[in-house]
Amino acid sequence: MAMKIKKGDRVVVLSGKDKGTEGTVLRAIPSELKVVVEGVNLAKKHVRPSMNDPKGGVKQIEAPIHVSNVMVVSGKEGRPVRVAIRANADGIRQRVSKKSGQAI
Repeated sequence: MAMKIKKGDRVVVLSGKDKGTEGTVLRAIPSELKVVVEGVNLAKKHVRPSMNDPKGGVKQIEAPIHVSNVMVVSGKEGRPVRVAIRANADGIRQRVSKKSGQAI
């Protein structure tokens, strides 16, 4: 199944502890059907001191969330939209809103 959400998309969380939160997709993981969203699904990670981070300690990182739990927010419409992939007049595939048909 192809993922219709890509890095840099603005998404809203549909379910879970962060329901209703909007954020930007930092990373897409198509092999696992997951995405990492900025400020969503925060987990604590214990980090050892190193040359790059001499202090170490407990850091908060964004953990992956399943792609079915997020929905793309259209910049033009400003609300969550379902995404379809259609070819335009030139034959180039692009993502469009299912309701309005406008490109995302």
